[in-house]
Amino acid sequence: MRRTFICLAALIAFPCHAATLRPMTSLSGPTVRLSDLFDDAGPNAARILGPGPALGGNIVVEAPQLAAIARQFGVNWRPASPADRAFLDRPGRPLTRDEAMAPVRVALIEAGASENCEVEIPGFTPPQVPLKGGVQTIVTQLQYDAPSGRFSAALSLTGDFMEPVTMRLAGRVQETIEVPIATTRLPAGAVLRAGDVHMARIRAALARDDVAREPQQAIGMALRHSISAGQPLPMADLVRPSIVEKGGAVQMLLNSTGLTVAAQGQALESGAMGERIRVLNPVSRAVLEAEVTGPGQVRVQPDSLPLVAASFTGSGHTRLAAGR
Repeated sequence: MRRTFICLAALIAFPCHAATLRPMTSLSGPTVRLSDLFDDAGPNAARILGPGPALGGNIVVEAPQLAAIARQFGVNWRPASPADRAFLDRPGRPLTRDEAMAPVRVALIEAGASENCEVEIPGFTPPQVPLKGGVQTIVTQLQYDAPSGRFSAALSLTGDFMEPVTMRLAGRVQETIEVPIATTRLPAGAVLRAGDVHMARIRAALARDDVAREPQQAIGMALRHSISAGQPLPMADLVRPSIVEKGGAVQMLLNSTGLTVAAQGQALESGAMGERIRVLNPVSRAVLEAEVTGPGQVRVQPDSLPLVAASFTGSGHTRLAAGR
């Protein structure tokens, strides 16, 4: 009779169906249940044992603790060796900067910031959030100083599979403007084509100087200096491309009383369309001021006087030879 009683007691303490250790389990919630450690854990399988690891973390339950848990909750399991253990992890991901900035930006706009502002959060350390399930973000305690653009706020995070988290944020609001910027690095002297620039929003602080506001202001113009990709285009660096090169041959045209006189000359300066440059009459050696009217072509005004007098001797005196 005593032996029968002992056997019944053993059956009550340890059901006949043996449980199986789960060596690795990924938790979806903040707590550890008996079923996270053992398969076929019996009627107490849903029993909460305690808090699990933080999001993105893990814990290890060693054989002695597993045996104690099994005895406490009537699970038919015993360690096969001291090496038995259960590894519990709780997968997570870092909250992205955009996920944090989006609600902060909305709150700042409601507080008076520009709709086109850019929000900076230096030293942002993202908290872990669940891989699955949505995360709700709420901005509270916002303090915004419009003149300096500086702000601070509390960002509260909640979700179905996470404990509530509140983090402090501080940063600065940068105003932005939409202007043409260089698509790639452009060297000095480059004549801009449509594909060399595109519209983009940049910080207003990067456009303190007078910069092109429309692509039409830049396309077809030449650069005085090189421009890096992504940079705005200062108007002072945009010049009309030269169509007459210094030292090159030019055709000089002189229109007078319905008669056009043409002569060959030499450009002493480079010039763009409509600019006035100095040209040399190689015959008379006179230096004249002329207007660039086309590639390799200039126009001399009928009443213009040489900037440098002609240097040839004819009948014993020096003549001014504009048009020769």
